Amino acid sequence: MKLFQTFLVCTFLIVSLKANGQTTKPPANDPQVDAIINYAKKFLGVPYRYGGTTPSGFDCSGFINYIFGNFGFDLVRTSYGLAELGTTVKLSDIQPGDLMFFKGSNVNSTQVGHVALVIEVTPEAIKFIHSANSGVRIDNFKTSQYYIQRYVKTKRLDYGTP
Repeated sequence: MKLFQTFLVCTFLIVSLKANGQTTKPPANDPQVDAIINYAKKFLGVPYRYGGTTPSGFDCSGFINYIFGNFGFDLVRTSYGLAELGTTVKLSDIQPGDLMFFKGSNVNSTQVGHVALVIEVTPEAIKFIHSANSGVRIDNFKTSQYYIQRYVKTKRLDYGTP
């Protein structure tokens, strides 16, 4: 029964993504968002380290803090703290530069336990970069059962002033 419920939730999310305007072209690029994304990509492959905040090893919120800190942003340190910043964005309105929040490894949790930076949105993909157990990597939300069932919310920060 639980597997069937998970299947229904995943199917609903995928159908919702297709029905809610994800087939339109992404918004015009913001130069600062592009710079942040390009900087984040330089750390692909950096190992995961619990509590890590430097290129010798990052946890998920340490990675986001390090990337944004390079651009003058002083953010809170934890993923659940980051989830309280900015403006909530509907999944159908997601764009590069947004932060996606997920439950941690326990799918039954109600708390945010993971954060990722959206780097690309197309009809086929919502790609995000994050520090996971295997290190800094890029994943596609639309094709990841793991992240679809753990999705909590998306937030948009104000990039106008750090």
